[in-house]
Parts: sequence; C-alpha cells; structure tokens
Amino acid sequence: MSTLPVIDAANWYETIRMGDGVTLIHEPWIKPFFRCNMWHVRGRGLDLLFDTGLGHFSLRRHVPLVTERKLICVASHTHFDHIGCHHEFPDRCVHPAEAEILADPRNEWTVADTYATDEMFDGMPQGWDAARYRILPAPAGRLLGEGDVVDLGDRAFEVIHTPGHSPGGIALYEKKTGVLLCGDIIYDGPLIDEAYHSVVDDYVETLLRMRDLDVSVVHGGHFPSFGKVHYRQLVDEYLAQKRQAGCHLLQNR
Repeated sequence: MSTLPVIDAANWYETIRMGDGVTLIHEPWIKPFFRCNMWHVRGRGLDLLFDTGLGHFSLRRHVPLVTERKLICVASHTHFDHIGCHHEFPDRCVHPAEAEILADPRNEWTVADTYATDEMFDGMPQGWDAARYRILPAPAGRLLGEGDVVDLGDRAFEVIHTPGHSPGGIALYEKKTGVLLCGDIIYDGPLIDEAYHSVVDDYVETLLRMRDLDVSVVHGGHFPSFGKVHYRQLVDEYLAQKRQAGCHLLQNR
C-alpha cells in the first residue's frame, strides 16, 4: 500500500491566470472530483473571490493575490469544499437560503461528514486529521439574491439563483464579457443532485432557465473551464438524463 506524500502549507495552493482578469486558485493535491475551483477576479475598485476551498491551510497567508487589494468574498454555496476559508475575509456574501449554514457550518450541513475524508487527497496536507476537521463560522454581512449585482467598479456580475445542487446556490454572470462563475450547478464532470438537500426538480428548472445564457467562458466549481458550445452540451446531457429517468418537468419539452 503506497503512502501519500505529505504536503506543507507553502506548497498547497496553486494560482493560474485565465485571462479577463480572472485567476484560478486551487489545491492541486486534492483529487479533481473533490477539488474546489476558487475564482479571483480583479476589479478597478474591488476584487472578487468566489469560494475559498477546503480551509485546512490559510488562503490569506499562502496566496498573496487575495490580500493585495480590498476584496469581496462570495460563497457559491455552503458545501465544505467551497467555504473553508470564508472566515478569513470580513466582507462575506451568501444567498439567504444558506446564510444559517455559513454562520454555523456544521459538518452534517456542509456534507463534510460524507466527503471530508482521507480519500480526497493525492497528497496528504500536513497536520490533517479528518476526525477533527471543522469549518469556522463566517456570518455573511450581505445576502445575495436573484438579480442582485456584485459591482467591482469597472465590472458588474449579476447574481443568478441556482437551486438544485443546494438550495442557496448562486452563479455570477458578467453580461459584458460573457464570463460565468457558476459554482456546482454545472461543470465538466459528474453533477451531484443527491446530496441531503439537493432537489432534482429544482436542478432541472435551474438548467432550463440557464441553458440559453450568452456565455463566452464558464468557470465551474470543479474541473476545467469551457466555452459556450460545451456549456450547452453539458446542460442538454443532464436534462436528457433526467428526461429518460421520467422527470415530469421534462415530459413535454
């Protein structure tokens, strides 16, 4: 039985510039299915951080990008792998449906009790103990709902409420550039609609509503980014799967 390498904090995070002022921050020693994509967007007056990863190692201490300028921190939803370092950023936002979880992120509410195990890793983070893993409370100062705008000065991202994977999921859409930050409602991998608070009908309704969005690039919560053609293909594949499974919302579509 092979032993995983032990990875220290200095080597835990990686940043990759994606263009359009967007930078991917991720934790490459976590397996892709569990590895959260954190998205940093540079604005004129304010930066945006969309999700904050596992939280075992400090983002603020080990990723200089997130401390360079004033920053607003948004939760796409409150599963453990997306909110681990939210407590490190004072300007925090979440959808009202998951505000209670962000303020009191118990393992059974964040699905950490199911997924936060040693099986997540290709390299073991120094000091990791799955039995002791907890996310620190991070009450939101601002609640974001459908149609709200996150204004960065020269960039404006509209909030799209995306229930289905979780009740308070949100995506951020920049109409001017077609950039979509979408969390876990759509990405290029196995979509999860069976978590304890997932609702398949809500998932279907969300993707029907989002299918024709004029996107240029989609930055999901997991796996690599993609463009408009693949976006619609992924949406249609999910809807076809649910239609075949007998979802009543799709019977006449």
